Amino acid sequence: MSTKLPLSVFEEWFNSLKIVKANNGPANGTIAATLVLLERLKEKYDLDFETHVAAGGAQIKGASGAAVASILHQFGEIRPFAKEGGRTNRGGQGDIRPLFISLAHLNLELLDGQRRNDILTSFQAFLVEKVKDFHNRQKLKLVFDPKLSTWQMIHDLFKTAHNEGKAGYVAQHLVGAKLQLRFPEVKVSNESASTADKPTNRSGDFSIGNTIFHITVSPMEGVYKKCQENVKEGLKVYLIVPDAKLAAARQLAEQYCNGQIAVESLESFISQNIEELSVFAADKLKYSLAKLVKIYNERVNAAEVDKSLMIELPSNLEKYNA
Repeated sequence: MSTKLPLSVFEEWFNSLKIVKANNGPANGTIAATLVLLERLKEKYDLDFETHVAAGGAQIKGASGAAVASILHQFGEIRPFAKEGGRTNRGGQGDIRPLFISLAHLNLELLDGQRRNDILTSFQAFLVEKVKDFHNRQKLKLVFDPKLSTWQMIHDLFKTAHNEGKAGYVAQHLVGAKLQLRFPEVKVSNESASTADKPTNRSGDFSIGNTIFHITVSPMEGVYKKCQENVKEGLKVYLIVPDAKLAAARQLAEQYCNGQIAVESLESFISQNIEELSVFAADKLKYSLAKLVKIYNERVNAAEVDKSLMIELPSNLEKYNA
């Protein structure tokens, strides 16, 4: 039997988990699935992990966004977290199995039910604090320096997002905000950036008129094949990538699509349009940038659980945020 305090054993397991750069902590899905599993153990303390896995072996029984929300609500945390409830977290089971080994060494089955459930609840409370930390992280910083080009300011913002592991999300929502700002009369779709990693019937990330926009920070073969399909369907295609990937992306686009798609850098695609909307006037540029950030934040707030993807408007632009 372990001589360590149960909570210290649980913390050791948590600290052993792989860190997801974008979260600055373990995967949300792992936390969500563990909350559900601990709730199941409170109902029936069965440390045979397989009894907690749904038919097919891919999901944890009872794991859902609603189940996680219900548990969090018990601890006073009502902000959305892990909409899938850990059901789609591929690494979740591999992360959680070692916890069951640690629990076996604690011999909690020897305790009366109330005492054991109090310990399991303390584990959940520990995880809820991590959920709160996730929600309370700082937003991205936009630095507005009138001496810099708009291109450079967008580039610097994107570099910050890349360093924090948020590049893919920020790229998609920045382009969505730019399209919405440029075409206010057109409904610009707004999906979580993680949707791009799932099989869908979407032709691309955005569709305006007969033009499809693909946004990616790591252009791979798959995106060019989608572009080929778009072209065959008679659509115009834009592929938007970070400036650092532009030259290579254009070479591959020529190889796959033979000059039939436009490949642009994220920085140029956004900054040039902002300059044009501002009629290349300094004061109007401030309003346009503030408006871009406002629309971006609204789109992130509507589509993403992670609010740290939002951009903090710099103090020298606040008065332009009409």
